[in-house]
Amino acid sequence: MGKLLLLNGPNLNRLGKREPDVYGSETLEDIEKKVRSVLEPYQYQLDSSQSNHEGELIDWIHEAEGKYHGIIFNPGAYTHTSIALRDAISSITVPVIEVHISNVHKRESFRHTSMLAPVCSGQIVGLGTNGYRLAAMYFLESNL
Repeated sequence: MGKLLLLNGPNLNRLGKREPDVYGSETLEDIEKKVRSVLEPYQYQLDSSQSNHEGELIDWIHEAEGKYHGIIFNPGAYTHTSIALRDAISSITVPVIEVHISNVHKRESFRHTSMLAPVCSGQIVGLGTNGYRLAAMYFLESNL
């Protein structure tokens, strides 16, 4: 049995309410259900957490070592600013897929650069909440 960790950063607790024209109407709970439905036939477990606090996200990344097969991570705005999250990801051997609901490259220029992408296994942007499901499928296929 495998285990994946789904992490969501700041303001993602507001999904379903926050800028539905950009982020859609699905909630984090909806996303978690979607990812679990992909994993359950393969007896994979999903643990999910969201925080608006950088240090808490860092702690969860550190704790993932030796416990999870992969991390699906939407770091929100920390993507563009957090060297600390980058350092946390590069300090572990657990692969991380960075996910963004919107196409950050079609938005404001400050969103075009990810501090985290160079230390992640991959990045999925602009595919809506399906990006989370695709990241889970990647981990399934790479671990089967």
